[in-house]
Amino acid sequence: MKKVEDYVRSIPDFPEPGIIFRDVTTILQDADGLHLAIDSIMDSLKEVDFDLVVGPESRGFIFGVPVAYAMKKGFIPVRKKGKLPCETVSMEYDLEYGSAVIEMHKDSIQPGQKVVIIDDLIATGGTIEAIIKLIEQLGGEVVKICFVMELAGLKGREKLAGYDVHSVITYEGN
Repeated sequence: MKKVEDYVRSIPDFPEPGIIFRDVTTILQDADGLHLAIDSIMDSLKEVDFDLVVGPESRGFIFGVPVAYAMKKGFIPVRKKGKLPCETVSMEYDLEYGSAVIEMHKDSIQPGQKVVIIDDLIATGGTIEAIIKLIEQLGGEVVKICFVMELAGLKGREKLAGYDVHSVITYEGN
């Protein structure tokens, strides 16, 4: 039986020499790979009590929505600044070169709701750290964070210390 990592295409020297790019699209394009990735995330949530799934655009949508649907939970999108139509809360965070701003609808999470965050990849952890701050600002409680892939060498998990973090696949390098 194949594992999720068997569906990941590794591309050496992209986007620069010495980097191995882990391509999630090869999981998505194979029905068995996609089922395996979604099922692996859901398995990690079997014993977790939660109300909502939160996912950042765009790949957090891809993996978060089917989990929310299958587990009969709502899904809350986190988007780039200016993409949501109603009143929002926002958070600026650092990127490798510069910064970015993400937003959620101000009424998307009610105080006391338990939230699971789902995304495709954890690298440096900055995006998820910003999402946690938004959820907590709205009174939500982050009860688990799930990723399909983790690049452990970039130490993103350190920014998520104190939270229950699960990665389906962990790559030790960058």
